[in-house]
Amino acid sequence: MEKIFKAHINKIIALTDDEFEYVMSHFSLKDFKKRDFLIRKGEAVKYTFWVVSGLLKLDYQDVAGKQHVVAFAMEDWWECDYYAFYNQTLATMSLQALEDSQVLCMTLQDYNTLCSNVPKMTYFFLEKANRGHIVSQKRIVELISANAKERYVKLLKRYPQLFQRVPHTLIASYLGVSRETLSRLLTQ
Repeated sequence: MEKIFKAHINKIIALTDDEFEYVMSHFSLKDFKKRDFLIRKGEAVKYTFWVVSGLLKLDYQDVAGKQHVVAFAMEDWWECDYYAFYNQTLATMSLQALEDSQVLCMTLQDYNTLCSNVPKMTYFFLEKANRGHIVSQKRIVELISANAKERYVKLLKRYPQLFQRVPHTLIASYLGVSRETLSRLLTQ
């Protein structure tokens, strides 16, 4: 696991073995079973998560009780209710394991300590945030400008493995379509 995480970081910055050991000391490894919540709406958000193995779902439940899948996170991805994490407010979204999952967890205090003591990590986290922001903007543009079939085709092309690992009801929610519409798209 440490080797995989170091490779993940080394895609953006180079850490010495001592620096990496120090970075690792600010993370804890946790296991979650399928359906376990890592974050529950309305509770404090203690950690941001990097997925070692498994699959997570970040969702938002509106006032009518309808679930909206905001994101999926699989191996080598970061996920959290970032607003609540960085502002230390209660979660507005929930993060749940869709499979048995293992994650590295980091508190806000550990994040701040790493950024203060290992300046390269500040650059690493900034780069990850920038990339995440770009992906989020692309997703928003697709939701407001692409039709259901176009969104489906783009998701299938980008992440074909999701269709093997995620129930179609959740993929439909992520795409902003009904389960019936997704069924029609799957048969076309």
